[in-house]
Amino acid sequence: MNKLRTLWRNINASLWFVPTLMVAAAMLLAYGLVKLDMRIEHGWVKDYPLLFGAGASGARGVLTTIAGSMMTVASLGFSLTLSTLGQVSSQYTSRVLRNFMSSRINQMVLGSFVSIFVYCLLVLRTIRDGDEGGFIPPLAVTGGLILAVLSIGVLIFFIHHIASIMQAGFIIGGVAEETEAAIRRLFPQELGTAASEPAQQDLSEQADEMTWVPVPADTTGYVQRIEEESLLALARRLNGVVRMERGVGSFVAQGAPLVSVASYNAGPPLALTDELKAELNSQFSIGRQRTTEQDAGFGVRQLVDIALKALSPGINDTSTAVMCIDYLGALIASLAARRFADPLRTDENGPVRVITIQPSFAALVNTAFDQILVAGEGDTAIYLRLLTALETAASRTHVPARRAVLHAHATRVAEGAAQGLSLAYDRDQVQARAREALLRLA
Repeated sequence: MNKLRTLWRNINASLWFVPTLMVAAAMLLAYGLVKLDMRIEHGWVKDYPLLFGAGASGARGVLTTIAGSMMTVASLGFSLTLSTLGQVSSQYTSRVLRNFMSSRINQMVLGSFVSIFVYCLLVLRTIRDGDEGGFIPPLAVTGGLILAVLSIGVLIFFIHHIASIMQAGFIIGGVAEETEAAIRRLFPQELGTAASEPAQQDLSEQADEMTWVPVPADTTGYVQRIEEESLLALARRLNGVVRMERGVGSFVAQGAPLVSVASYNAGPPLALTDELKAELNSQFSIGRQRTTEQDAGFGVRQLVDIALKALSPGINDTSTAVMCIDYLGALIASLAARRFADPLRTDENGPVRVITIQPSFAALVNTAFDQILVAGEGDTAIYLRLLTALETAASRTHVPARRAVLHAHATRVAEGAAQGLSLAYDRDQVQARAREALLRLA
């Protein structure tokens, strides 16, 4: 099931899937209209000569012109898409290309041009002159004209869309929205229920007597998804405990431990059969890149990468980096207000069944701000915006441990500004702002 879900997600996000469906729909439409033209009388066609008055040669000419122009426009659309992907990859980061390829708008626009081309070809081959039995499908030909007119609007919209999606705000906002959706979906969603104190005590007492059997990964890549409920049920069936060695978003090499399993009550080590290894591996979706489906940290990583690219000497775009920091502050603020799952998970207050690897608030904050602080050395705007982002996050939580993490980062920003800024005016400005932020974060 996990592999099927991964396959469907990859197909659904591909650039060819929706255009293929649209081509199939165009083929069905052409077949249906031609069949309808074969079954109805065409005496009424003479009453509307402007719409249905073309002869066989005229109908062929119209459909040939439409088909040729659609192929030209489709080529233009693919060229614009590829050039946009290249520019976005070099200007921002290649990690956002998946978002462009999975865009329904891009897929439907390209699919519309190709499907109209196929529609015209199929209708064109049904037109016959009088000496061949004479057949002109007026409804199908008119359908081609209507589709051609609509394609003009689609082309104009596509050019507008391409111009929009190349803007920094569109890209950064899209990544932030996807990450925020993942945060709402994943926190406080948990695997099973948190282990009770007796269950944790029982695990602690038996830990020294347990024999952990590592289960190697059968492929190399990033952990994209874990079938949590199935893993919990499997641990219950084994009457043991499963300890994750790699969490969502982690890289695992083929043959490296993916999970470890052990039995309770000082039982013998679990027999690691090929069937058990395959079943445990099937609970993990492993792919070539991270996704945000169960990995909110990947969205944070994408925004950080865009900011680092903007701060690189070759681009030097402080405004884009500041925008990334603003959205990162909003995401960290959302995380600060949410409950993080306990790593020890059980079912219905039974023994601990799964030991998970959960992202911590401190780790996500480090991911969001550490590299930007280093890359933005000597930039007053970066220091000031980092302090604002930390204040924004702190306003959403009263948990002392989380506020301490944010306070430590604000301290590092102040230290970085003291060392990285050469002008006294800039240093004084940042230090004054840092003192204000540290008071609020205390």
